[in-house]
Amino acid sequence: MKVLIVLTSHDQLGNTGRKTGFWLEELAAPYYAFKDAGAEIVLASPKGGRPPLDPKSNEPDFQTDLTRRFEKDAAAMAQLAATVPLHQVSQADFDTVFYPGGHGPLWDLAEDRDSIALIESFVGAGKPVALVCHAPGVLRHVRTQAGRPLVEGKQVTGFTNSEEAAVGLTDVVPFLVEDELKAKGGVFSRGPDWSSYVVRDGLLITGQNPGSSAETAAALMARLQG
Repeated sequence: MKVLIVLTSHDQLGNTGRKTGFWLEELAAPYYAFKDAGAEIVLASPKGGRPPLDPKSNEPDFQTDLTRRFEKDAAAMAQLAATVPLHQVSQADFDTVFYPGGHGPLWDLAEDRDSIALIESFVGAGKPVALVCHAPGVLRHVRTQAGRPLVEGKQVTGFTNSEEAAVGLTDVVPFLVEDELKAKGGVFSRGPDWSSYVVRDGLLITGQNPGSSAETAAALMARLQG
């Protein structure tokens, strides 16, 4: 089994002067769900090389056993330092793709033509796609083969408006994930703020927040193995 994980290359939190990027738990939890199941993992990002880590995600309050394991894993850190440029990636080489969140994807991956085409290619080939937290926002321009929004009529979740308000970034992000998924016709549902909540609809698997990362990855593995 070969799994592609797509990370953001964007490191600026709007015009706040603060840094953003990918959220560490949202990479580490799925990374080991796949690795421990024997999968081969490739990391990619729009610009290639080392993607920016949201510094907040590595603060003590947000560290987990898996984030600590990742940071002590020389092979994993070497992969992270040398992600493949997204334009060099082909869907045909993988069984599935997973998108971690963090705020960064709202700026780059949501608008990235390579990412959009890649997701469309995976779905077109009947391969499952999983996204967690802010990453479901990258589906905003993804379309079906019939030209309709991919999320239209589909059960989806993602970082909620109330969670965005709780972190004080409602007026900083380029769009709100919950609002955008609804605007594109998604049937949005949610669990309590910060609780693990995952939705499965056909080839599409979405998780609500960082704490949903492990469950989202597990749902993807179950879909692949089922």
